[in-house]
Amino acid sequence: MPARKIVTPPAAIDFSAIREELQIPAQYPSAAVAEAAAVACAVDAVVDTAVPAAGDATDIPFVTVDPPGSMDLDQAVHLDRSGDGYLVRYAIADVASFVAPDGPLAQETWRRGATLYSPDINTPLHPVELSEGAASLLPETERPAVLWTIRLDATGGPVDVDVRRARIRSVAKLAYPQVQADADAGTLHPSIGLLPEIGRLRQERGRDRHAISLDLPDSVIVRGSDGHWTLELRAITAVEQFNAEISLLTGMCAAKIMLDGGIGLLRTLPAPTDDQVRALRQATAALGIPWPPSVPPGDVIAGLNGARPRDAAFLEDALRLLRGAGYTPFDGALPQRRGHSGVGADYAHVTAPLRRLADRFATEICLSLHAGVAVPRWVTDALVELPSAMGSADRRGSALAKACAGAVAAFVLHGREGEEFAATVLQIEPERNRAIVVLHEPPVRAHCPPDGLVEGSVIRVRLRSADPATHRFVVEPADSTGG
Repeated sequence: MPARKIVTPPAAIDFSAIREELQIPAQYPSAAVAEAAAVACAVDAVVDTAVPAAGDATDIPFVTVDPPGSMDLDQAVHLDRSGDGYLVRYAIADVASFVAPDGPLAQETWRRGATLYSPDINTPLHPVELSEGAASLLPETERPAVLWTIRLDATGGPVDVDVRRARIRSVAKLAYPQVQADADAGTLHPSIGLLPEIGRLRQERGRDRHAISLDLPDSVIVRGSDGHWTLELRAITAVEQFNAEISLLTGMCAAKIMLDGGIGLLRTLPAPTDDQVRALRQATAALGIPWPPSVPPGDVIAGLNGARPRDAAFLEDALRLLRGAGYTPFDGALPQRRGHSGVGADYAHVTAPLRRLADRFATEICLSLHAGVAVPRWVTDALVELPSAMGSADRRGSALAKACAGAVAAFVLHGREGEEFAATVLQIEPERNRAIVVLHEPPVRAHCPPDGLVEGSVIRVRLRSADPATHRFVVEPADSTGG
């Protein structure tokens, strides 16, 4: 989908005030920074772990694939053929080797929970000395990593999994836009030349699991070439989806190791209720989208295109099926709540330890179970507290994203009061007496009175007000006579 942009007025947007209001820390505590700097400079004296480094994998030409400008590189990948199947090597930053369990650095990561992203800066889970330095899988530098080696059959199904510590070296730092261009031109880096082939197979296996994947185009905040903030409507590219499949594959393998070992931390999402599915079926009927009785929701969703107004309205309704995700710890008896309905399988977070607290602990469990050694006490003691810490981090991240988007939208629209805009009606919410619409240009989501509106229809709305000071703006259907 082509990007649609509009530049904000020259007035500044104070994102730091938003962070202060949400109590997001401005600086990393000096004691934690000092600890990180000391460990970063003493690579040979990293923190002791239950499963030591197993060997040297620096001969494997790993590459990283991330958004442009990223420096906190959690994952490096190398793909190859193996008989009539495939060999996936996925190296994950070995953060546990740098973070002492009881030091000021560990304490601050618990307080933060996750890296938070604002348009102007990142608020990192770890100090940049680690997250963008010694622990990041930067190119042409030897790094400690947790190496997942996953063999797939000809259909893309896993047949063998190995996980161990190893030293690795990335040979290239790649960005999604160029990788997508290379994929389109047939000139992908040899280390990921099989990414489209394996990615499509994994997507097919996802459809076998009736996974629910909602890759909706979304408005993202970017800085334009003139330095002003812009809103850009951006769809997820194919290579991003393929790369995500490698991460999902690893998370499913991690969950199996944990469930087989009787201890772990799962990322869980309850299955949709009968009432939710029934309501969604009613939405497809109103929108004229076919949904045969025996077809699961994920299969219907897989055939839709969020760029079409009718499909976008249905996908907005379908978002309700993916609410309620959380973390489920267990030690001994297997948990009753264990599956992730979006993934369509048991699943765990293990591939982003630089940016997400839980991954450090889940990874250490997998390493210990695979090596046949006891899971470290610092991990088992933390299991029961991790869901709360991660839940708080998720809520802060969501609130920050919403507040920043509102601030930019208000500045984009300020001064255009009285103008009319084309918009798609995404959802009618009778219980709140409102409709959710998305303007076509600029791509701003807004609420307006629902009277007479139909989900999936394209209408014209009028901007009544836009206040940069409060980050609020009001639209109404263009034929409304409200004062």
